[in-house]
Amino acid sequence: MEFVTPPRVRRLSLDDEATVVLDDVAIDPAREEPGSGFVSAPRRKVAQASGAIDRMAVEQLTIAYSGRPAVRSVSLPIRQGEVLALIGPSGCGKTTLLRSLNRLTELNRATSTQGRVTLDGVDIARLEPTSLRRRVTMVFQQPNPFPMSVFDNVAYVLREQGKRRPKRKVVQRAVYDALGRAGLLDEVRGNLDHPALRLSGGQQQRLCIARALAAQPEVLLLDEPCSALDPRSTEVIEELIVKLREEVAIVIVTHNLQQAYRIADHVAFMYLGDLVEYGSGSSLFRAPREQRTKDYVSGAFG
Repeated sequence: MEFVTPPRVRRLSLDDEATVVLDDVAIDPAREEPGSGFVSAPRRKVAQASGAIDRMAVEQLTIAYSGRPAVRSVSLPIRQGEVLALIGPSGCGKTTLLRSLNRLTELNRATSTQGRVTLDGVDIARLEPTSLRRRVTMVFQQPNPFPMSVFDNVAYVLREQGKRRPKRKVVQRAVYDALGRAGLLDEVRGNLDHPALRLSGGQQQRLCIARALAAQPEVLLLDEPCSALDPRSTEVIEELIVKLREEVAIVIVTHNLQQAYRIADHVAFMYLGDLVEYGSGSSLFRAPREQRTKDYVSGAFG
């Protein structure tokens, strides 16, 4: 079966280079926090998000569960201004790789890791996990809004970041901003106090994206975010993903090859824990270099 080329989502030009500035809080890329065992690293801000810039780097990463490798010697760049799609059959290691980017794999005590992952040049193993997960946030396969109002779902992230819980007026602007960036504000503006669980599936997933964006992350991880949604909701979220790549680096795991073709700037094909091929979305689908990649995207297996 030959791969059928679907229409691509409209893209913005990325020809110009981005202007990058560092926070004023430090000159060094990382500072050790006394007594914590972790370092604090300043966030790198993009003054003009009109080109791809490196955010994270995966360097010879190997992850094993109880001694059995799930990911083997993977190296990848993750850039703001781009969408990176991880594709491959079930059990190939793509979700393990995704979860390693904010250290969720460490929640399994049987996990062992070699190699490293960096965020803005700092090894994430040196960052406090909760702080890291605010900067590298994840949206899961099934929408998982909290059993509270639409407003409080987004405000929860903002309130948990401070020592004191700010009142509604203090966080309102940030909540509106996050909902707007997730393309949901106009739909829920008059229902912010209604239970989030009453939203449609697509709206719930965009609410989860808004909740993730409220933390002002540098990287957004998406684990099959459209697998439980109808085609129209999928289309809305795909358009949102392409738009958001200007603000954050995006990594998405998807089994939908046409979705990967539509939205991904670069694609990584994984098989049995190995990174078989990495390249631009158009080249990997239209002219794959590896036979295993060709077989997978043509439907010979999967």
